[in-house]
Amino acid sequence: MTHWPRAPRNEIGTPLRRGLRHWAPVALAGFLALAVALPAGAQTKAADNAPPVVLVQPAELRSLAPQSEYIGRIAVFDKVELRARVKGTLGKREFADGAKVTEGQLLFTIDPAPYRITVNQKRALRDGAQAALINADAQLKRAADLLKTNNVSQVAYDQRLSEQLQAKATLDDAEAQLEDAELQLSYTRITAPIAGLVGRAAVSPGNIVGPDSGVLATIVNERQIRVLFSVSQAELLNVRRDLRAGEHLPVRLRLADGKLYPEKGKVDFIDVTVDPNTDGQMARAVFDNADELLTDGQTVRVIVEGNEPAKALVVPQPAMAIDQTGPYVYVVDGKGVVEQRRITVDFVRDGMIAVASGLKEGDRVIVRGQQRVRAGMAVEAQAAPAPAGQPKR
Repeated sequence: MTHWPRAPRNEIGTPLRRGLRHWAPVALAGFLALAVALPAGAQTKAADNAPPVVLVQPAELRSLAPQSEYIGRIAVFDKVELRARVKGTLGKREFADGAKVTEGQLLFTIDPAPYRITVNQKRALRDGAQAALINADAQLKRAADLLKTNNVSQVAYDQRLSEQLQAKATLDDAEAQLEDAELQLSYTRITAPIAGLVGRAAVSPGNIVGPDSGVLATIVNERQIRVLFSVSQAELLNVRRDLRAGEHLPVRLRLADGKLYPEKGKVDFIDVTVDPNTDGQMARAVFDNADELLTDGQTVRVIVEGNEPAKALVVPQPAMAIDQTGPYVYVVDGKGVVEQRRITVDFVRDGMIAVASGLKEGDRVIVRGQQRVRAGMAVEAQAAPAPAGQPKR
């Protein structure tokens, strides 16, 4: 009798084929889940390996006059600090803070009574010395007449002459003391030595003031002002060339609100010494300030412009970075690979950098996204949008 092989059984006696039928749906679901999961993982990996997107702008030639910016400080031509030259009680203030004053205008008074008394005393001493001299002159004349007739000795005459000289010296001293007393009295009236704007009063009436009291008020004449700024040695060479040619470099001011001051100035002086800390020299520019918009001590940005525009290879200023070696930019070649280029900067103007060396016209310079790239990396370069007001290239 032929026996068919029995179906394999598991440990609990259940046929194995029945167990496979039981697990088949579970296995199929696992394979389906794996099939779905693999494409998603592949997409994530592909996204991670995608080249970063950067914005580029080609280096181009433009006609630009050289321009440099410096930090400057305004200083007025005429500035006077009013101080008390004698001690006394400060009287009524004769001006309003910030008002315009004229030369010779009375601003402060100091109680003049003690100084007027001193003047009267010194005048009395002077008058007494004058009377003594008149008497000494008469005695000397009488002695001289008697000496001619031998009615007085030479010793007596010499005594009268000495008395007359002493009386004259006493009068000279009394007149000097009177002049000093009158000068001290005049100091009780504090007037404006120049015309201009007067600042706020630092001391109120009724206080005791004197030479050690400090500044009572300040007067400035702001009709014309100077701006002082430091120029580097390299840029100073161009300034000196223009000055030797008899031309003044035009200078503009950028105020704290970012606007340009309407009046142009000119460089009229360059210091003869170099600051060892900055390796620069102090330059001075002169501006008219008829509207008195500029104030003494104000900080401004000084823009020194070259006289003649020239063709320059320019790139946007945000494209440049600086490390210990110097300035550089990132360039994307025709294959989409990043290259680091060391550049030499000629000047900066209107947000553009004039590049003297390191680039050529048409090089695609990265202007946004430099932080995500490095030399030798492949990137996806996209053209940067044109700034507002400029046509797209």
